[in-house]
Amino acid sequence: MTTDPERHLIKKYANRKLYDTRTSRYITLDGIADLVRDGHDIRVVDRDTGQDLTQVTLSQIVLEEEKRGPGRLVDAGGEVLQERGQALLDYVRRTLMVPAELRSRVEQRRGEFEGMADDAIERTLRRLRIPTHHEIEAINKRLDRIASQLRKAGFSDGQAARPRRARSAKRP
Repeated sequence: MTTDPERHLIKKYANRKLYDTRTSRYITLDGIADLVRDGHDIRVVDRDTGQDLTQVTLSQIVLEEEKRGPGRLVDAGGEVLQERGQALLDYVRRTLMVPAELRSRVEQRRGEFEGMADDAIERTLRRLRIPTHHEIEAINKRLDRIASQLRKAGFSDGQAARPRRARSAKRP
């Protein structure tokens, strides 16, 4: 296995040809698979747009390997090729999992940012002596309790109850 830490940058042309910029040669999907099996790191980009096509290319390689069947690895040379095939699959899995891990980290950071923003807003509201959402909810609950107590005491719709007139005794 090569311990070369350099990455192979492979450019994909509009005519679907792949060009390894490190070796200055055209390369096939099988050639890329061999690089990965040998432990090289690869990156495939669209020559015109610079768009990263690594995942798409590795997926194509996996599909080609699947079409040939698992027996191909065993028949072609035993355990060494099987190990190299597993190395390829492991590399592809790691590469394809990057977006899920990245998405997870972005979600975590977004949550942290929202928490920091909420705290900053709450501190600002306190400094300006503007009640927070929670404080307004507490005030509304307290007002509801007071209104209920007033209704029970004979007050309704914010109006004071009319005082009852005492009946005067009729005199003959």
